[in-house]
Amino acid sequence: MVEIISRIGHLTSLPPPDGQSPVSPERINPGDKEHSPGQIPRIVGGVTRACADAAADLYGWVSPRVVIVSSPQAAEMVKLLENTFRAVNIGLVNEVARMCRSLGVDVWEIIDAAATKPFGFMPFYPGPGLGGHCIPIDPLYLSWKARVHGFEPRFIDLATQVNSAMPRLVVSILVEVLNQHERSLKGSKILLIGVSYKPNVNDARESPAIEIIGELWKRGAKVGYHDSYVPALEVEGQSVQSCSLDDETVKAADCVLIVTDHSYIDYTRVVELAAAVIDTRNATCNVLQHREKITKL
Repeated sequence: MVEIISRIGHLTSLPPPDGQSPVSPERINPGDKEHSPGQIPRIVGGVTRACADAAADLYGWVSPRVVIVSSPQAAEMVKLLENTFRAVNIGLVNEVARMCRSLGVDVWEIIDAAATKPFGFMPFYPGPGLGGHCIPIDPLYLSWKARVHGFEPRFIDLATQVNSAMPRLVVSILVEVLNQHERSLKGSKILLIGVSYKPNVNDARESPAIEIIGELWKRGAKVGYHDSYVPALEVEGQSVQSCSLDDETVKAADCVLIVTDHSYIDYTRVVELAAAVIDTRNATCNVLQHREKITKL
């Protein structure tokens, strides 16, 4: 980070790294109404204590608490740890999900039961892959930086491998479901519900839906998607438009694939109308009828 500030400083009026240069990494959770930016403590690290104190005074106007760390490098490492912590734990629970499929156990039931323990456990949930502009990227940067300094970060790499494999797992589950209905993937009509990287946001950056759609195209499937938050999605250089989620669209699909669990979707209606449903987010947990149509991750 200091190297970047130094380069920018030669091109702009910003001070060089031996001047007054503080760093405060982004801390935001899009779509989270419970933790707005004004409720989240800020991390500040400065090249000098004076500039760290000045930044803390500034952020004190908009944050309930400002935590000063020893340097800009420490501030950036806080951000990398936070996002890598999440990526690694998602990798663990994604592997557990695959394990539970092999054992014939519902991974969401297991996680919800484990979450009743008031200490020593924090629930993370499986899904079709990582997305967003931070969680899939920051651990890779940290791994690269560690290797530059001679450290081999095996744990992070293993989680990356597990998470990166999830879109392909979803496609393989889809193939199994279609086979059960005596259909091949080639030529089948697949309807994705939700393509943003998380529910109730309009951000599709690094969304696993992009890789899933691309893989389905390669295998000859006819793919459509519905997402009111993302009216258009770019996949492999092509712009795909969101379709209506009317009765005929759902009925026409050979399989409905829930990639993002937006809260506005009536999942009971979707299951009732669909020939088959693959639920990668446990969005159908409260659907009582036609559960034989549902295949979970």
